[in-house]
Amino acid sequence: MASSTERRLPVMADVAREAGVSHQTVSRVLNDHPNVRPDTRARVEAAISRLGYRRNLVARALVTKRSRTLGVVSFDTTLYGPASMMYGIEQAARTAGYFVSIVSLKSLDAANVRDAIDYLAEQGVDGVVVIAPQRSAGRALESLPQGLPAVAVEGSHTTGVPEVCIDQVEGARLATRHLLDLGHETVWHVSGPADWMESEGRIEGWRSVLEEAGRPVPEPLAGDWSPRAGYEAGKSLAAMRGVTAVFAANDQMALGVLRALTEKGVRVPEQISIVGFDDIPESEFFSPPLTTVRQDFDVVGRHSIELLLRQIDAGLSAYERLVVPPSLVVRSSTARVR
Repeated sequence: MASSTERRLPVMADVAREAGVSHQTVSRVLNDHPNVRPDTRARVEAAISRLGYRRNLVARALVTKRSRTLGVVSFDTTLYGPASMMYGIEQAARTAGYFVSIVSLKSLDAANVRDAIDYLAEQGVDGVVVIAPQRSAGRALESLPQGLPAVAVEGSHTTGVPEVCIDQVEGARLATRHLLDLGHETVWHVSGPADWMESEGRIEGWRSVLEEAGRPVPEPLAGDWSPRAGYEAGKSLAAMRGVTAVFAANDQMALGVLRALTEKGVRVPEQISIVGFDDIPESEFFSPPLTTVRQDFDVVGRHSIELLLRQIDAGLSAYERLVVPPSLVVRSSTARVR
């Protein structure tokens, strides 16, 4: 029968004894301190591996006053953008050596977001990232718990909270300019829902390019990010005269537009060119493959964690706004006017 000593989990002192070094040296290796000789580091890491040593994170938190856990407030992870942002944030946090506690909300009204932030603060997280693409969510960031580091992703710069965002205006400009450069007289737009800052940015970018070029600015067709909304908009567009180019505010709505036009016998891109936004994994397999605007969610995740850790390490919250540029991915759903 195994003794209690044999069953005991190894501690840092055991690693130090096994490696023939001091307790402080083991601590330096675990914390990736630069002032450790390579051969000493290798000896300590080998001892850790042999003994199966694992850090006692609870004890570490008591000493450092840090939980090594970051909170993330998100919502509706069935949408590609928020889901991809959350994944990018989680991966960046893990790379930085932090655990992630996630609260997913059904709706991003100010009360729900405040409750989620308060819940995470009570769990002792070192800081929070809030994916806040709606103005209602942004308002909750104006009353954060005292001293809690926070970063908004796709938030509103009016809150004063450091934020990371993708340049939605520039993405829409890329899409619209691409269509005008192909010889289209103007571009119709299927917009995202109201209260979303991404919707506002994409409308702004689309409209600004048309106005700068002196082209007609059609009334946007309102959508809700869903393929169904794009399908309904596509049926309306198919019945209009003079429509040759459409910019949909996301790829799912672009898919709906494609389906509606196909059903009405309208050929894409021969008769109408279509551009989407997001570059979802399926977009290159649409029929035809979709020209779209790509958002780099990995960079968003990395920047948001870097911003948050700077606050945590410095003990202060200076406003910063990091803007990630999008890129245009040209495929077969757009063509030059014949």
